[in-house]
Amino acid sequence: MRLLVVEDSANLGRDLREALTRDGYAVDLAVDGAQAQEFLTSYAYDTVVLDLMLPRVDGWSVLRWLHGREPRPRVLVLSARDQVGDRVEALHLGADDYLVKPFAYDELIARLLALARRRVASEPTLRVGALEIDPRARQARVAGNPLALTPKEYALLEALCMERGRVFARTTLFERLYDARSEASDKVIEVLVSTLRTKLAKAGVTRLVETRRGYGYVVA
Repeated sequence: MRLLVVEDSANLGRDLREALTRDGYAVDLAVDGAQAQEFLTSYAYDTVVLDLMLPRVDGWSVLRWLHGREPRPRVLVLSARDQVGDRVEALHLGADDYLVKPFAYDELIARLLALARRRVASEPTLRVGALEIDPRARQARVAGNPLALTPKEYALLEALCMERGRVFARTTLFERLYDARSEASDKVIEVLVSTLRTKLAKAGVTRLVETRRGYGYVVA
């Protein structure tokens, strides 16, 4: 999952980016609303974690600017503004959720996962044959046995299974899994697919991730 954190506090922004990256997310950090708009114009994000009180362009304006844009990321407002009127206004402007500062990091993660699950069936666990994926625990299992996946391998598998049947171009998967600071090329996806297939095959799952020549990868 690729996230954009929009936060003008240098310490909080850095801490969030480091913690979310450790948890396997690809994270870009914008320090104001104008920079957020630049990122959102250049890249596709699954979710935006958005402060409201920002320099140059505030979070309210970013919410209005996002209205009607496609594809539109989910938006989790993360703000010290704790009045009911602020929460209602943000939701009316298109925010998907609202978390008041100070906050617990575990709750932030839980809310991000809840937003991600809205794209799939109400059943929280994804199932493809003997493979089970639990987005809440960020864990994949085969016949009940956990798969030892790296964060990037898990993120790749989750992305393909969450939109089963969709063919993902290599560049699209790269943008999902890596942030703008990455020095890797999109060819790293070929390596991830190869190691993922090897681990799945050892667990008894073969031919799950298909290659569509000239198009990309798909879980059919």
